[in-house]
Amino acid sequence: MAAAAAAAQCRSPRCAAERRGFRRELDSWRHRLMHCVGFESILEGLYGPRLRRDLSLFEDCEPEELTDWSMDENCSFCNLQREADSRGRKRDSELETWMRENHRSTAACTPPTEDVPATKDCVPSLDSSQSTPTEELSSQGQSNTEKIEYQAENYLNTLFRKKGAMFDMATKKKQRKTEDENREFKVEWTETFAFIQNLNGLPTCLICQEKLAHNKKSNLERHFTTKHVSFSTKYPVGDARKKAVEELQKSQEKSSSVFNYGMQSSNNVNIASFVVSQEIAKRGKPYTDGEYIKSCFINVSEKLFRDFKNKGDILKKIKELPLSAKTVKDRTVKMSSNITDQQVEDLKLVSSLSIAVDESCDINNTAQVSLFVRFVSSTGPKEELLGLLPLKGQTSGEDIANSVIECIERHHIPLDKIVSISTDGAKSMTDVRNGFVDILKEKINHEILTYHCIIHQEALCAQTFPEEICKVMELVINMINSIIAKAPNHCQFKEFLVEMESEYPDLLLHNKVRWISRGNVLKHFASLLTEIKAFLLEKGVHYPELMNDQWIQKFYFMVDVTSHLNQLNHKLRGKGNTVFSMLEEVISFENKLSLFAQDFERETLIHFPSLLKHRQENNSDIDICYFKTTLLNMREAFLNRFKELRNSKATLAFVKKPLNATVTELNFSPFNIDIGNFEMQLLDLKNKELWSSKFERLCADIEILEKNKCELSSQHKWSALKHLEKEDMLIFNTWNSIPDSYNQLKKLAFAVLSLFGSTYLCEQSFSSMNLIKSKLRSRLIDENLESRVKLKTTTYKPDLPKLSKEMQGHCSH
Repeated sequence: MAAAAAAAQCRSPRCAAERRGFRRELDSWRHRLMHCVGFESILEGLYGPRLRRDLSLFEDCEPEELTDWSMDENCSFCNLQREADSRGRKRDSELETWMRENHRSTAACTPPTEDVPATKDCVPSLDSSQSTPTEELSSQGQSNTEKIEYQAENYLNTLFRKKGAMFDMATKKKQRKTEDENREFKVEWTETFAFIQNLNGLPTCLICQEKLAHNKKSNLERHFTTKHVSFSTKYPVGDARKKAVEELQKSQEKSSSVFNYGMQSSNNVNIASFVVSQEIAKRGKPYTDGEYIKSCFINVSEKLFRDFKNKGDILKKIKELPLSAKTVKDRTVKMSSNITDQQVEDLKLVSSLSIAVDESCDINNTAQVSLFVRFVSSTGPKEELLGLLPLKGQTSGEDIANSVIECIERHHIPLDKIVSISTDGAKSMTDVRNGFVDILKEKINHEILTYHCIIHQEALCAQTFPEEICKVMELVINMINSIIAKAPNHCQFKEFLVEMESEYPDLLLHNKVRWISRGNVLKHFASLLTEIKAFLLEKGVHYPELMNDQWIQKFYFMVDVTSHLNQLNHKLRGKGNTVFSMLEEVISFENKLSLFAQDFERETLIHFPSLLKHRQENNSDIDICYFKTTLLNMREAFLNRFKELRNSKATLAFVKKPLNATVTELNFSPFNIDIGNFEMQLLDLKNKELWSSKFERLCADIEILEKNKCELSSQHKWSALKHLEKEDMLIFNTWNSIPDSYNQLKKLAFAVLSLFGSTYLCEQSFSSMNLIKSKLRSRLIDENLESRVKLKTTTYKPDLPKLSKEMQGHCSH
């Protein structure tokens, strides 16, 4: 620094000439010199021939003009003045004030010397007689060497200060922004210049409707005096102008209100069109129903509003409602897209999600993959259809995996968020090498849980009946078909049931796809068995099995067992069930099968009322050993099929009973949990009465919920179960009330809460798909099919006001 100070004091003409001659070149190379040569080299080079040697480092480079003099955040020299804050903000402020007062922009900047007059310079002198105010303050109590070093540093700060900042400081008043001045519209300008303030706070001329950019009196005055001279002459300042301006204001307000009314009216029509289109999509009706609904609406309104004074206005609005088939289709696609945006927005915020995947064919034999996602949003657990993906060609595991991965990545959802996959157990899904699950696992960087649909496995277990009992079901179906297949027989049979005052008015047909229908078919058949025997005898149709006691025993046994299986199936189906509660139902049924076997062993048949009634009425000798063995085989099938779920029981139970959890029994690998913090937070939770009591109340609430479920199930009121509060919402509300300081506990709880236990929603979506894309609407394209199924299955509500504003209103034909 001492050498720099000595160089700065050089007043020789040679040094001054060199400084002037190389100033322009120094400007263009300034950033490179600072980074490559170093501070000391530049300091010494500015005042001697060493600068030429330093510049020779760039002889092979093409100089370029610097057009951007903004500060480089990575350059320590560009931030030199900022780093000087350590010397005190007061000194910097005074230095900038002094620079603004003394700065001049010239072609060549040199420090004042005896040869170069000080009036042509833009750089502070190092002469002590021309020190800055900051220098005067800082020089007190310093030695002469320290003063010189300090003056040299100030000189260099000024010399290397970026041009943009220097010019900004020098011309600050000229470059100020008018919006920074917070100009306000003056009320008196309305009467003086016929201007009003618009919604954006800017002046608008009442005469020509021209809008000005700033609330500046001179701009308003210039506009008024140059463009509206005749108005100024006709209405001089005073009462005449005041009345004229008031008339202009009234006219402006009237036209504005008419415009706003028209815009709002058009917006209301669009919203109404979206509402009707949404209802059509939810009910799976065709697009053409929009015109049918509009026609009904008009005809009903003619009568309904007959006595209304504004009947004409009402009918006019209804007739403006756009509900053509194309309009309804477009509205449906837009609402579906809006719901997808909401889904993706929530999915990007969650830390974990699960997927359920199933595949089926539509009416055109096009394979459709139903992709559902389950996650915990800020409002609670969600089960949403992310996509209905068509497969062109083969339906191998690789094709399904590619389609699912492409859908997830198209929405920019990280695959690593997936913690669980649930499928129907088909070979294309679970094949060891080429199955969908294994292919997807390779794309994910952590372990994931894979579950075979609980409901599907329950149906498979139910199919473990011995061959003799399965033949009973086949014969029952044949008997039903012989009655229902022929229209005359069917009509006569229904009349026969009415005459007999039977419990049911008709028989049910068996649906092979839905196994649960077996129980309902058998129940109806058993109730009408006496009437069926009589009717077949009358028609001359003979089935010897109906007179065989062993066959009748197997039939009634199947009626009772399928009744128990149906109850289990109803409990497993629907929304709001957690995997743990579904697992508890399965384990409970496994124990019930043991109880049923004991019931046969005791020969009480308490849990088999149909078989018990047959024994009492016919004094039959029940084959106890045969039926007991059948039940134990079914229990063994349950134990084997639900083994993987049973192994995760401790982890699945954590959401309900965290106070009973043991860290060593939990599986953390799929959930990215910090085990150390988890242990500390769990210990803290168990010992805090305030938080632990919440889970005691949760258990009490779930107990009440289960009690209500059992009462409704015993009365076979399955539809009423839908109106009960959902178990997963009770759990979510409890965990959501826990503070975020227990973030690792909440992360595991919400991850477990997001697990799928079945693919029942996928099966429901296929039912909706078959309803929407039927034989009468087989030409429905894949995009429209997906949008309609999504609107029918989603719990999200489309943002209708937003969608309406994006539409251009037009009247329907």
